[in-house]
Amino acid sequence: MADTHVPGRARDLPAPLWEAVDEADLVVHAGDWVDVATVDALAARSRSLLACHGNNDGPDVQARVPELARTVVAGVRVGVVHETGAATGRERRCDAAYPDLDLLVFGHSHIPWDTTTPGGLRLLNPGSPTDRRRQPACTFLTFTLADGRVEDVVLHALPPRPR
Repeated sequence: MADTHVPGRARDLPAPLWEAVDEADLVVHAGDWVDVATVDALAARSRSLLACHGNNDGPDVQARVPELARTVVAGVRVGVVHETGAATGRERRCDAAYPDLDLLVFGHSHIPWDTTTPGGLRLLNPGSPTDRRRQPACTFLTFTLADGRVEDVVLHALPPRPR
């Protein structure tokens, strides 16, 4: 997930996302939490959390999560960062900036993204579960890491929030 913007865009994360958190072995958050209480809640509920801060996160969140976080899961070198710049040239920039990763999860745009760079780096942006901007729905991603591969990537569209 990325760009949760709680409590600015929603009071809490949507129930289907919390259900996915409960089922996940690893939860990835690509920044713009806005509230440290959400960091605490997600850390408490996740089996394992890989997270970074974003441009809307203040010093309290920045003190809890780095600008770039990395781990290795099932032979996949995973990184998470909030911003990768404009869509134009993203693959080239990310190949140059992250040559030691197999998967980079990023946020910022609130626009889902799934590409593989010429160098073989998988780029995933889950969109936002609370602020769809110009997208048809709020979203998050799930995927499987196995045997050095990223598999079963699914973009989940959330139902509209009650008003």
